[in-house]
Amino acid sequence: MDIKRVKDYIYWLYYQYLLITCSYVLEPWEQSMFHTITVTVVAMVVYTAYVFVPIHVRLAFEFFSQIFGGQPESTV
Repeated sequence: MDIKRVKDYIYWLYYQYLLITCSYVLEPWEQSMFHTITVTVVAMVVYTAYVFVPIHVRLAFEFFSQIFGGQPESTV
């Protein structure tokens, strides 16, 4: 893939982000604060999903396996 096309595509994605969030109308210092807060929130959501989703999936699997005919652990 051509480097120029990749660079243009990344620039296009960034431009779409600016349009969707309407942050292109902000002053430069406001944009930096907005981007910092946005990146922080996204990082916290990703971390929370990485840590807690597997635990909840395992607990849901255990719960539904007991309901739909799985044997309890004490009889195994």
